[in-house]
Amino acid sequence: MHVTPSYDEIVRAPKALLHDHLDGGLRPATIVELAAEIGHELPATDPEALGRWFVEAADSGSLERYLETFAHTVAVMQTAPALRRVARECALDLAADGVVYAEVRYAPEQHLTAGLTLPEVVEAVLAGFAEGSAEAAERGTPIRIGTLLTAMRHAARSMEIAELSTAYRDAGVVGFDIAGAEAGYPPTRHLDAFEYLKRENFHFTIHAGEAFGLPSIWQALQWCGADRLGHGVRIVDDIDPHTRQLGRLAGYVRDKRIPLELCPSSNVQTGAATSIAEHPIGLLRDLRFRVTLNTDNRLMSGTSMSREMALLVDAFGWGWVELQWLTVNAMKSAFIPFDERLQLINEVIKPAYAKLL
Repeated sequence: MHVTPSYDEIVRAPKALLHDHLDGGLRPATIVELAAEIGHELPATDPEALGRWFVEAADSGSLERYLETFAHTVAVMQTAPALRRVARECALDLAADGVVYAEVRYAPEQHLTAGLTLPEVVEAVLAGFAEGSAEAAERGTPIRIGTLLTAMRHAARSMEIAELSTAYRDAGVVGFDIAGAEAGYPPTRHLDAFEYLKRENFHFTIHAGEAFGLPSIWQALQWCGADRLGHGVRIVDDIDPHTRQLGRLAGYVRDKRIPLELCPSSNVQTGAATSIAEHPIGLLRDLRFRVTLNTDNRLMSGTSMSREMALLVDAFGWGWVELQWLTVNAMKSAFIPFDERLQLINEVIKPAYAKLL
């Protein structure tokens, strides 16, 4: 019997999240407080109005305009206490939404304007996550958070950030990423960083196939060796819409079980998809790609994992079977050791869904 999950039930169901940006998930009230402390001017000082402004600015349909919203969040994340607070609140907000495992990413190089060093940035964020996770466990909503360190693809610090990532691999940093505008900044510019990470047996994902198409995905995989694709939604350009025949790249991605970190609401905002109902996640699920569901930037998209799931339930008529499939896919694709992934799947995720199915 197919049961349509209610929103409240979805909130309580365990979720795994692989693609979430720390500087894209701040609470509007926190931004207002932190901006007041440093004299940073905001488009609005009422938290509710500010929250609306972020979503509207991100709704423009342009990736470049979408990225502009980050000027305000990054501006208030330049001190150790601010970073620690934002990370702590991130852990609490995700845990309250039923997320049991999350990988949260940010670019340390963007948090240096007030004099912090790269290691100080990483340590402040890790401390905040540890604090928030401990509080969440006390509240009965345990969460495990792994951190991904991001290098900006238009900058030249990727090797430095790659080395920073491995330096903190035993302290909670589980992977590396590159992000920023895709067009004109191919991932191959950072080959030395990716080759270093492979030699160090370290995991990495690459933002690819969002604003830019198949060449971006091909380079991320075949030149750089990415473990996962950040977005990867444009892989549909290699699938015949009528026959559903897969091209060579799409076939490779599916055969190798390369995880796609899909972010439906964000993709609609940036123009990578026209609507949730027409988002390629439906087709990719039918074709059994390794599909995972993600928030990307919770503030800019006015979203949460529960909301993303609810949107897919409405758009595609999905039920608990599909939501569990997405969650297990994400957990299988996480950058933590295999036995730890299995433990969360077998002891937390599957038992909870068994009661809902």
